[in-house]
Amino acid sequence: MEETKPQLVKITFDGIEVEVEPGTTIMQAARKIAEADASQAALVPPAMCYYKPLPTSGGKCRACLVRVAQGSAKDPRPMPKLVPSCITQVQEGMVVENTTNPAVLETRKSIVEFLLINHPLDCPICDQAGECHLQDFAFEHGSVNTRYEEDRRTFDKIDIGPYVQLHMTRCILCYRCVYTADQITDKRLHGVMNRGDASEISTYIEKAIDNDFSGNVIDVCPVGALTDKTFRFKNRVWFTKPEDAHRDCDKCCGKTTLWYRGDEVIRVTARKNTWGEVNDFICNTCRFEKKKTSDWVLEGPTKVKRSSVISANKYRADLVKKPDFAIKMAETQYKRIDDTRPFVTDEDTIRHQSIENNDKANHRSLLAKNN
Repeated sequence: MEETKPQLVKITFDGIEVEVEPGTTIMQAARKIAEADASQAALVPPAMCYYKPLPTSGGKCRACLVRVAQGSAKDPRPMPKLVPSCITQVQEGMVVENTTNPAVLETRKSIVEFLLINHPLDCPICDQAGECHLQDFAFEHGSVNTRYEEDRRTFDKIDIGPYVQLHMTRCILCYRCVYTADQITDKRLHGVMNRGDASEISTYIEKAIDNDFSGNVIDVCPVGALTDKTFRFKNRVWFTKPEDAHRDCDKCCGKTTLWYRGDEVIRVTARKNTWGEVNDFICNTCRFEKKKTSDWVLEGPTKVKRSSVISANKYRADLVKKPDFAIKMAETQYKRIDDTRPFVTDEDTIRHQSIENNDKANHRSLLAKNN
């Protein structure tokens, strides 16, 4: 018997129509548009707590708020408030406004300001700098000014097991690490403790997380709250060279990214997709104990997005080709230099030519003003 495919739902997102399966969220629909056309990647709402491999994630940070201008074809009324796109499912005929709505963009500025209220300016020393989602979010949607004058909250650093260190001062309470621990182990030992501005990620009775997949909380953390103790202060991510590699592992998929400093492997991470989300979780053995090239089968350089700081001015020109729009703009908008003119070094001649050029420029300005 033939399987009947579910009828697709058509929605309009920032003026672009897309068909998706029922149950798809607005965020996933926006990502589908960007995956079909890479030039539309800027349309995708930012996500600080949503993480596709973690089904229960989303709805915490409010970074992905959008306006639903039309709820559905049956009920065209707009939704009264902005809604989180990561947990709001699409309806037939829905019209969504994201980058085209000023209220959405203004709200995101407020969300950035709220997330930065207690977040310290640790970027110069933070290992997450260069691949930090909060840095990207603040750069793309934040405001230059801040109204916060109170003391920021602070916490002592905590060692969660032998490999992970928790900087709760940097944490934005996205809950990703909690959901990750829920899915990769039957005995989660950490969670969110206390309430309000006293909330923190903590271990129960200071117990350590010692399961074989605990290191994945480092990869899912969007900021520098959970860091790799074996990589701390070793290098900046934009000075390293990532290579895809794999090995036969009886615990995980064994597919990783090796980060090189010269010939030395200084850290190992799980591979991530276009949206910075882990494809497959890896075990602690692959992550922390296999730091030699001989332990791996190299597949080649990791493909890095042009927008990433990792590719800045140096990373594989054949993989991340620099855009030629600057050259085209120069050809169309700037006057070519006449190299046939003699090279003048005499000061009197230079002074005389400068006076003549100024007079010609003033004359052109007067003609334009009179006309």
